[in-house]
Amino acid sequence: MDSCDVLIVGAGPAGSSCAWQLRHSGLDVAILDKQTFPRDKVCGGWITPAVVDELQINLGEYSQGRVLQPITGFRISRMGDSETETDYGRPISYGIRRYEFDDYLLKRSGARLLLGVGLKSLERSGDCWIVNSQIKTPLVVGAGGHFCPVARFLGAPAGREAVVAAQEVEFEMDARQQAGCSIRGKIPELYFCPDMRGYGWCVRKGNILNVGLGRFDSPSLSTHVSAFLDFLKASKKLSFDLPARLPGHAYLLYGKTSREVVGEGWMLIGDAAGLAYSQSGEGIRPAIESGLLAAKVIAAAGGKYDRERLSPYRAVIASRFGKSQRDWASNIGRRISPRLIASLAPLLLATRWFCRRVVLERWFLHLQEPALNL
Repeated sequence: MDSCDVLIVGAGPAGSSCAWQLRHSGLDVAILDKQTFPRDKVCGGWITPAVVDELQINLGEYSQGRVLQPITGFRISRMGDSETETDYGRPISYGIRRYEFDDYLLKRSGARLLLGVGLKSLERSGDCWIVNSQIKTPLVVGAGGHFCPVARFLGAPAGREAVVAAQEVEFEMDARQQAGCSIRGKIPELYFCPDMRGYGWCVRKGNILNVGLGRFDSPSLSTHVSAFLDFLKASKKLSFDLPARLPGHAYLLYGKTSREVVGEGWMLIGDAAGLAYSQSGEGIRPAIESGLLAAKVIAAAGGKYDRERLSPYRAVIASRFGKSQRDWASNIGRRISPRLIASLAPLLLATRWFCRRVVLERWFLHLQEPALNL
């Protein structure tokens, strides 16, 4: 039987970041994932300078043979209303392709890779876990996204949680499509739904275009996606039909789930723990930061992974991600009726100050939150 000190299930940014942070701990860390890498992962896909600092990414090195699109601002509107553009004149984010980014993080993680192998069984044996009847480990870290198999085996209420559902597609544009696309690489565009319960986006990364829409009420998602695509053509954002249907996915927002994130010999990180920002649904930075924070707790536990030794992780997660829930604009939003929010939205989104200071800097970029210093 194989063994390791820490088994991370899920090779996305959360799992890779956790393993990378543990690389000097002396622990034998393995990552298990049912897919092989690089693998397709459709995502609007941008990382902020804080993420670059936290992961110590050399941008010059990363850009060699990979997409790295500097983003200097955003164009924001409610669909059909006037648009407000904010340009900072410097990179505030970088557009990336998850196909490349996730593979990059995984390969430099320093972990043993068990790819193409899904989690089929998880059984407790004394103070250890037996995984797939083949791997023995005292600690399992669930990093497999919203449908993480670790969370499922441990009793997460799958199917009974409030989720954000999204549909999106990413593809390389040919010459005709490039000529028929008004989206600029440095200025992605965000379009809120009329009722403000979701938003669509167009993110251009060189010749790569990502188009999608996400909403809280998933039963009506396809109707809103169709209306969004009609809007893009009518407003001459895109003069061509998308080359493929928009695949769907779902994720949990921080504060909207009752999932426990730590227990006897186990932890959940990233989307498995439901940590996407509640205002924007952005999940890359929360995934990475939760992986880094989990690694710090793991290293401090000294090889003893009982619930008490791992419980500080719960506190640091609440401290880090609870701040956005206490944001003044979010608190006001929770106290205003949806109908009033929808009626105020055109006025607010036409205001440069609101788009810059609230929508971008607080809801989407979280510029008020400095990079983790671990």
